[in-house]
Amino acid sequence: MSAELDLSPPEVPEPTFLESLLRYGLFLGAIFQLICILAVIVPTSKGREQEETESTDGKATEQMKKPKGPAPQIRQKPKKESKKKR
Repeated sequence: MSAELDLSPPEVPEPTFLESLLRYGLFLGAIFQLICILAVIVPTSKGREQEETESTDGKATEQMKKPKGPAPQIRQKPKKESKKKR
């Protein structure tokens, strides 16, 4: 074992201002994304409860209304096939 092992820690340069800014910016972006995801998930679960109560109220009002006839259908004219003259 004639070769000596270098057990000293590797030299790591101090992070520059731009690197530090980028690191903290990424952390803030990740936190912002988590907050946005939670904001979408949490109110939708509350909104479904409100929709269920509204749907039961809506069913009661629909039963009181008179049923309307079938909705008028829009008629489309058939396309005319034209022969090409050569």
